[in-house]
Formats: sequence, structure tokens, C-alpha cells
Amino acid sequence: MTADPATPLLDTIDTPDDLRKLAPEHLRQLADELRLETISAVGQTGGHLGSGLGVVELTVAIHYVFNTPADRLIWDVGHQAYPHKIITGRRDRIRTLRQGGGLSGFTKRSESEYDPFGAAHSSTSISAALGFAVANKLAGTPGRGIAVIGDGAMSAGMAYEAMNNAKQAGNRLVVILNDNDMSIAPPVGGLSAYLAKLVSSRQFLGIRDLARRISRKLPEPLHRAAKKTDEFARGMAMGGTFFEELGFYYVGPIDGHNLDQLIPVLENVRDAAEGPCLIHVVTTKGKGYAPAEASADKYHGVQKFNVVTGEQAKGAAGPPSYTNVFAQALIAEATRDQTVCAITAAMPSGTGLDKFEQTFPDRAFDVGIAEQHAVTFAAGLAAQGMRPFCAIYSTFLQRAYDQVVHDVAIQNLPVRFAIDRAGLVGADGATHAGSFDVTYLASLPNMVVMAAADEAELVHMTHTAACHDSGPIAFRYPRGNGTGVPLPEKPERLAIGKGRVVRQGSKIALLSLGTRLAEALKAADQLEAKGLSTTVADLRFVKPLDDELIRKLIATHEVVITIEEGSIGGLGAHVLTMASDEGLTDAGLKIRTMRLPDVFQDHDAPDKQYDTAGLNAPQIVDTVLKALRHNSAGVSEARA
Repeated sequence: MTADPATPLLDTIDTPDDLRKLAPEHLRQLADELRLETISAVGQTGGHLGSGLGVVELTVAIHYVFNTPADRLIWDVGHQAYPHKIITGRRDRIRTLRQGGGLSGFTKRSESEYDPFGAAHSSTSISAALGFAVANKLAGTPGRGIAVIGDGAMSAGMAYEAMNNAKQAGNRLVVILNDNDMSIAPPVGGLSAYLAKLVSSRQFLGIRDLARRISRKLPEPLHRAAKKTDEFARGMAMGGTFFEELGFYYVGPIDGHNLDQLIPVLENVRDAAEGPCLIHVVTTKGKGYAPAEASADKYHGVQKFNVVTGEQAKGAAGPPSYTNVFAQALIAEATRDQTVCAITAAMPSGTGLDKFEQTFPDRAFDVGIAEQHAVTFAAGLAAQGMRPFCAIYSTFLQRAYDQVVHDVAIQNLPVRFAIDRAGLVGADGATHAGSFDVTYLASLPNMVVMAAADEAELVHMTHTAACHDSGPIAFRYPRGNGTGVPLPEKPERLAIGKGRVVRQGSKIALLSLGTRLAEALKAADQLEAKGLSTTVADLRFVKPLDDELIRKLIATHEVVITIEEGSIGGLGAHVLTMASDEGLTDAGLKIRTMRLPDVFQDHDAPDKQYDTAGLNAPQIVDTVLKALRHNSAGVSEARA
């Protein structure tokens, strides 16, 4: 294809089929245009910037060399997939990223045939790519599975579990290790690039295959020695012995921004008859945009920003975030008690533990993307007399559920779970929404589960957890800023299983768990305006329940509504079970439960998400009015 220098090449690309028509010498220009388009789009929408800029050339090269979508390309986590979206038919929608009704910030199967596997959590790509590769092998179709995984994601055990089984896929599996931080390889330069090209070439593989066939005819000790000589000679030159031991043919490291290196290596791997291959590519996060290169962590995820200056938009000044409140509360606990320690799984800034680490470096542990290990590590610390706080996002804690059950709850060890990002999370959507933690934790014997209604309550719950030595305890809190309530000068140790009445009424009882309390109070105002006297209770605990308070409210109010930011099986289910077991509804059911709907909600502004979920004040009022009409009809029918 002949390029018109007056026409941006990116304007000619709708799908990778168009890309593959370009001459190799035009790919550099295309990559430059793709980088500028990515910067421009994220400047308008916000999102993950640095990781995408780091894989622009790699994105172009993969789609140029491989036959996507027949070859299944899977981006681990998906933070880096914005350039991929632009050249796979979604450029016209790229400025809707992470907006309501717009493109997802991650890969998503329902969005494009070029997204064969959805992602947002780490370290799943190799397993999925292996599944695609083996399925094609069994079906006799030529497609490959291609996984692009970052060096950080390689810290998770799941990646190695998948690699341990990779031989089944043969040469249909290609893993591209995007090394942009850990520097696990020697510096990239001309020699390593030449070696990568050499050892991935047909000529080298042909000679290597001949040598293997000859070595097989040697006595067994000599055959084993020849095999090891081949592996370790390349390992010493290129750093790949570890991956060879897992059954991969290792190629690299190569410069991930040099298309003249990337293209021939990828073509050699594409055409090779070897088994599964791992290509080690070294890239720079934020490549090509000076502010992002200079501050990779700051530009990993960004607000809307000025493309020229790099200055990010600042939100209106407001109360501190729940994450920061937790961090300061935990520092205070650790100051009082030298047995308090903190664990995070590769999210020190996201959980606020970076601040804890600055004060107590010897008692802060970042275990990498290894939530299972984090939980069992915490269990070991607790068994030896420490007071560990395991700070993990709600959705990430899902990955360690067996460890929570087997290593913590069954042994009744006092691990403290600080669960950030509880409830709906806005632009990150369903993959990061903390919808299920109450359900999956409150079903466990020995577990205490709390939910903070505001940031002052979070301070009290952090202190309560620190003081709780009789078993595991969890407390959840949302993403974003708090409500602005004054923080207590001295934290209060809450009585386990006891709620509080924050507003007293006589006809309607609203039982809230977590930060829906603010909406429950708004609803109470609206109900009072209609002449309906309303009690609002903050239950604080879903396990154990405040049976005494609930029993009293059911007995003295005409309608009882439970309200929570979680899935079915949470507070409402526990209240209904308690009421049923005690026969409290025999005189006529008057309990309604309000919870997240039984769907995975798409990304949107948090207020809109809760409106869609039916958990804002107007929907609470509507639920009360419907229950009253139903109860009135039931009473009339009974009297007739």
C-alpha cells in the first residue's frame, strides 16, 4: 500500500486487515499517529495512559504480523488496550472510554471480535490463551493464542500454573512478556536484539532440530548433557533459562519500541515449528509523552488532562477519601500497638498502605499480585501473635476466598480484612465493583463483618478490628471521598454485633448497612413530608446481626426496609432468615430488601449507577409506599 504523506495513515486504518496492507517502512509513522491519538483521547476521558503508551509499537507489530482476530490476542489486565481498541474498529468511540454507555476501560468480549477474552484483573491471560490454543489444536484450526502480560502480572502464581501446562498447546501459544519496570533482563541493545533475531530464525531452529535428532542417538548421559548445553548457552546469553525450564522457547530481550526488531522476531515466531514461545519485550511506560515518562506511577491512571502541559484536572476540594482516612487510622493503631502490621497485594497507594509504609517500613508488606499468599501470610502472622491488617480491594479478595475459608476462618485466626472499593465503583465497571464481599464473608462461621456508614465510622471500625483478637473480622468501605463528617479525636471500640438508631420514628424503619445511610436519611425526610414517621438505623454489623434491635424494629413498625450496597445473600437475606427463624413475620410479611440487582452493571458515574440499581432516596421512598399499599390490601382482604 502506498502512503499519501498528506493523509494521516491512522485515518486509513479501520481494522488490522487495513494495517496489514501497509509497507513495513510506514509502520513507524502509524505508531507515532496512534500514540498521539491515544494521548488525545485519554486527555478528554481520563483512564489508564502510561501502560497504553508503552505498548503502541507492540500493538502495531502484533496486529501486523499475526492474523487477528483468528489469532486470539489477549491483553492481561487490559489497562494497555486503548491503542488496540483504536485500530480494531473503535476509534470513532474512543472518546467515550469509561463513560456511561461508552467503551469499557478494559477488553470486553461483547464489544468487539478483537477482544476474545475480557480482562480487568491480573494474570489471567496465559491461562486463557492456552485455552484458545488447545481448542484450536483439537479442532484442527490454525489460530493461535497470544498473551501479552506485564512483568508485574508475572508475580502472580496463576501465570506460572498456566505456563506449567503450556506444552499441550505446542507452537499455537505465544506469550509476550512486556517488561516495563522490574528490569529482570540485561539491558537491551544491539547484541541482545541480534541474538533474539538469530535464535528465532528458521535457520537456527533447523540447525537446532538437527542437533537434537543427532543427540537423541547418543547415550542417555550425553543426550541430557547436550540438551542442557543448548538451554543454558542461550540462557546465559539471553536470560531465559527460567522460562525454558517451564517448557517455553525463550526469545529476547528485545526493544519493544523498535519496529525493525519487533517485526522480524514476531514473524520468525509465527512461522516457527517449535513449541510454546515466550518473547521478552522491554518497553517504557508512558513512552513518547514526556510527563508520563517522567512520572510513570502518576500517569498510570489519570484524570482528564491538558495534552500540551500534562496537567491533570483537579476535582473540587472536598473531604478526605475513605482510603486516606483508613490509612491514617491504621497508622494511629500501629503507633499505639507494635503488633499491628499491614499487608497489600501490589496496591500500596490504592489501599493507602504507602503512607503506612513511610511510617512503619518494617511492618508493611507488599506481596505483589498474590492475594492468596497475602491472606495465608496474614494468617501465619496472626497465629504468631501479630495483629495483621490485610488491605485488599473487594473484587481482588475474591481471588483468595479459599484461603479466607481454609486458612483463616476455620482456624479462627484474628486476621483483619480492610476491604476497599466496596459497592459500585463508577468508571471501572463490573470487574471492579465490590458487590459480593458481604455475601461471601458473612456466610462464614467465626467471621465478623462490618460496613462503615461514613469516614468517622471507618475510624471506629479500624480501631474495633485492631482490638478484636477472638477471630477474623472484616470491614468494608467505598471508593472516593467521604461525607465530610468530623473525624473523632479518639476512636471508639464498637460493641460487636450492635447497631445504632440515628433517627427515631414510629411507622417506617429503614435498616441501612454501609454508606447508603445518607440516602436512607434523605428518604426519611421525604417520608416525613408525607406524614410517615420514619426510624433510620445504621446496623454497622451484618454478622453478627443486632437481633435485639431488629426484633424491636419489626415489632414496632409497620414496614421494615433493609438497604445495602451488595448482592443478594447479604444483609437482607440475614435479616429475613433471622425473622423467619423467630417467627417474627407470622402476622403478615412487612419486610422488604433493597440490594444491588442480579446483574453485572456497566461503568457509569457512581450516582447514576446507584440510581440504576434502585438504591437512592427516591427508590427507597417508592419501596416504602408500595409496601404500605400491599400491606393495606392484605389487611383489608384478611378482614373481609
